[in-house]
Amino acid sequence: MATPTDERSALVSEIGLDRQNGAALGRVLATGNIGKAEEGPDGRMKATIRIREDQLVYDPSVLVIPHGGDLDIEIYNDDKNTHCALFPSNGDHQFIWLVNHSRGTASLRLDGPGYYWYGSPTGNDEGRGLTGAIVVMGEVPDDAKLDRPAQPRP
Repeated sequence: MATPTDERSALVSEIGLDRQNGAALGRVLATGNIGKAEEGPDGRMKATIRIREDQLVYDPSVLVIPHGGDLDIEIYNDDKNTHCALFPSNGDHQFIWLVNHSRGTASLRLDGPGYYWYGSPTGNDEGRGLTGAIVVMGEVPDDAKLDRPAQPRP
């Protein structure tokens, strides 16, 4: 029977975070889980994020989506404290205020592959705040690549 650690290790390997230049996410967000968004038949992706009671982390703290596009996030605050979430969306941000035991929704558009950070800019939350990342898989179009030497790939 697979343990949660086995499943996490397999997912980390599947999305490439166990290779060169990939471990930084694991070091920064070491206390949370990794989750995947579900893609609907229309191409929109959906995900659920929770703030668990007394844990001060988003769950999952790393959300993986298979490609750029539209993402609907439903976020729940299961904690006894008020929190919020400031999400990226094509250069703009969406702010959701979450009183204790509440929920909110955000519709984001993340066009390009990469790491998009989100967090809770209010309060201190034990010194680091709530932090998370949305990892958009895929390759950057040739016209958007930097003019630099080829980088090592596994």
